[in-house]
Amino acid sequence: MPEILVHIAEGRSAESKKALMQDITDAVVKNFGVPPDRVVVQIVESPKHNKSRGGVLFSEM
Repeated sequence: MPEILVHIAEGRSAESKKALMQDITDAVVKNFGVPPDRVVVQIVESPKHNKSRGGVLFSEM
């Protein structure tokens, strides 16, 4: 059972996250040859004040 974790900063719509999870599931099915119901995709969202790039908080970008 493949399990895929995606770490993102908060703020994306439920629709865009659902679409991403479907696309990831389709890619795993295609490339690993497993049935879709065996693929687990989890999105882990972080508050923008808890994430930084280059020392700058996402909340300040």
